[in-house]
Amino acid sequence: MSELSFEQMLDESFKTIHNGEVVDGTVIDVKPDEIILNIGYKVDGIITKSEYSNDQSVDLTTVISIGDPMTVKVLKVNDGDGQMLLTYKRLIAEKGNERLREAYENKEVLKATVTQILGGGLCATVDEARVFIPASLVSDTYEKDLSKYDGQEIEFVISEFNPRRNRVIGDRRQLLVAERAEKQKELFAKLQIGDTIEGVVKNVTDFGAFIDLGGVDGLLHISEMSWGRVENPKKVFQVGDELKVLVKDINDTKVALSLKFPETNPWANAAEDFAVGKIITGKVARMTDFGAFVELAPGVDALLHVSQISRAHVDKPSDVLSTGQEITAKIVDLNEADRKISLSMKALEPEESVENDAE
Repeated sequence: MSELSFEQMLDESFKTIHNGEVVDGTVIDVKPDEIILNIGYKVDGIITKSEYSNDQSVDLTTVISIGDPMTVKVLKVNDGDGQMLLTYKRLIAEKGNERLREAYENKEVLKATVTQILGGGLCATVDEARVFIPASLVSDTYEKDLSKYDGQEIEFVISEFNPRRNRVIGDRRQLLVAERAEKQKELFAKLQIGDTIEGVVKNVTDFGAFIDLGGVDGLLHISEMSWGRVENPKKVFQVGDELKVLVKDINDTKVALSLKFPETNPWANAAEDFAVGKIITGKVARMTDFGAFVELAPGVDALLHVSQISRAHVDKPSDVLSTGQEITAKIVDLNEADRKISLSMKALEPEESVENDAE
């Protein structure tokens, strides 16, 4: 029986290690981009930065110290240069995948930080295991720009789990939909017509603005934005504006809103403010062939008939008046029931002016 050489005996004194094996070791050296580990084998193991974490900006000396114990996985017992390559990231990722599998089966809500923004969605990391959240599942409303989620901690559930095909899909949208439904239920249980409620402008269109009331979207129609005339809602409101609005109507899940509060109704004191015989100043708002409509206050337009513009003959209002022009006239008629006011500029002219003109 031949005797073993010293090298052979030394080799046999170390444990046998195979690719894919999980082993424990101790850090004996650490550099910014490399960790050296003693795992009780004839050569030490190396963990590169890329095999430690997905974050390639990390300085390993700031997270690992000499003497730290580590559990790692063997990538290659011999990389061809006599070195043993280890991975910490992939072992954690395997544990992370197991965590994701359990979350998927239990429909558990997970919380993780967004680590990457892609063209089609977001990537979040759970224990080094990546979860992809498609853009369509990020929110309950369409969001063109996802950059605001970068580095943000979000909640989601796993809607698809297939690590073999590298498909682990997260869904944030269903959580938001469920949360919104609960808020709607709570809000509709207490919301009444006539209530004043605070909201935030969510979207502005040509016909009105949608206001988020806290889980319920209400419509503020262009006709309800002011007692006066609003030509373009987009020039009045912007997304994010905070408003105090009046609940005008509730029809199932549809809420109609208004900014025409009763206490600000310009017709409330019409008998006093627009009494017959009162001389008042206003601006020409629009003109027709038969007369001009003059805005006396927001929501109050009075008719200045063409025959009442001057004692001199006027063919049409645009011959002597222009839109936006400020005029002074006398109120000659008030119909509160129909909200109609008639004006006369002629009544303020001295009668002799016509005679003088004739001369």
